[in-house]
Amino acid sequence: MLKSFRAYFEDKIKKPTLEPTQAATAPEMIVVRRAAAALLIELAYADDEFVPAEKEYIERALVRQFGVAEEEVHQLVQLAEREQREAVDHYQFTSLISEYYDLSQKMVLAEVMWGLVASDGKIANHESYLVRKLSKLLEIEPGYLAEARRRAFGRDSTAEAKPAPEDPSE
Repeated sequence: MLKSFRAYFEDKIKKPTLEPTQAATAPEMIVVRRAAAALLIELAYADDEFVPAEKEYIERALVRQFGVAEEEVHQLVQLAEREQREAVDHYQFTSLISEYYDLSQKMVLAEVMWGLVASDGKIANHESYLVRKLSKLLEIEPGYLAEARRRAFGRDSTAEAKPAPEDPSE
């Protein structure tokens, strides 16, 4: 039974057989991009609302920052949503990304995550927490994360987004 359980989860994220020191090819990077998209989807759902502005932001970021072809972005988002729904934890995505992304690629992802959080005009505390948690799993040091946030808010038109008021029920 344990073998079938392990096989099920290994099949869910088909980890590339690429050695980390080799250059990634297109098929391997598709898997890594899908993992990054799944993290973005998870972050979009963090405030229990996946609004159209967030979906548009994710799609634009996947095209602009991650090199996804415009005609493929909708399919990638659908696959990422399915992966995110079926995921047991964040580690299956972050470990894959950490293995194949260098620091600059992780910084771009962190910047995209901060931009996504602000794309709906407000930053909920649990969204901010999730960005920090994912960044820790991605092995991004706090100083680099702060720089990614500054760059995201400095360049993003929603830079004026205000943190959501504290929820006394939490």
